[in-house]
Amino acid sequence: MGYWVAKAILGPILAILFRPWSEGADNVPREGPAILAWNHLSFSDHFFGPLPLPRKVTFLAKSEYFTGRGLKGLISKAFFRGVGQIPVDRTGGQASERALRTGLRVLAEGKLLGIYPEGTRTPDGRLYRGKTGVARLALESGAPVIPCAMIGTFELQPPGRLLPRLSIRPGTRFGKPLDFSRYAGLESDRLVLRAVTDEIMYAVMNLSGQVYVDEYAQRAKKRAKPGSAAAPGNAATPVGAATPDDAAQEAVPSSTPGPS
Repeated sequence: MGYWVAKAILGPILAILFRPWSEGADNVPREGPAILAWNHLSFSDHFFGPLPLPRKVTFLAKSEYFTGRGLKGLISKAFFRGVGQIPVDRTGGQASERALRTGLRVLAEGKLLGIYPEGTRTPDGRLYRGKTGVARLALESGAPVIPCAMIGTFELQPPGRLLPRLSIRPGTRFGKPLDFSRYAGLESDRLVLRAVTDEIMYAVMNLSGQVYVDEYAQRAKKRAKPGSAAAPGNAATPVGAATPDDAAQEAVPSSTPGPS
């Protein structure tokens, strides 16, 4: 109920102020489970991405959105609960496994699950390496994956900007469903998971037109922090090179806007 009330109120306002456009919404099935895999350009993605669809899209919201204190915490909790989002702990390890199980339950109920395989917002507008949680969800559920691309939302609301720019008209492209049934039973094979994830990210790249970077966005953000290059033992790692913490980076992908 809260989801549709929020959409009925916000939808017309966003349409008037920003004139968002969309392409390929018919590629999203009208019934049954599906995984919507988006690029992640800005906080605004969470509003403009699902807007063109007649079905509810369920996201797994990080638990911090439901535990904040004060007025801001109450507003955040009320909003995310009101639109039917599910709080999950995404700190890694068993928490990531529980998040995956929650996503599988959503799909088993025949719903649409929205996720951001990059795990966090892009720091510079480019498309970064996807985490393999999206592949596990696809193979274990058998649900099709719909590659989705946000267009223009990085310019609309870049990192650090509170209010979006009215001069930017954002858009969403929905690609044709990707079927990975040929990999059934191989959800524990890391090479298969990486291949499936890369295929999804390639489809998103073709839709978005972004430059692809074979590196996790979170690692790029850490490297870009002032003073990080000069820290002892923090030598630069070539883009795409493997490091000991790669396994940790393969946790469940983000399903809600994370910190910039």
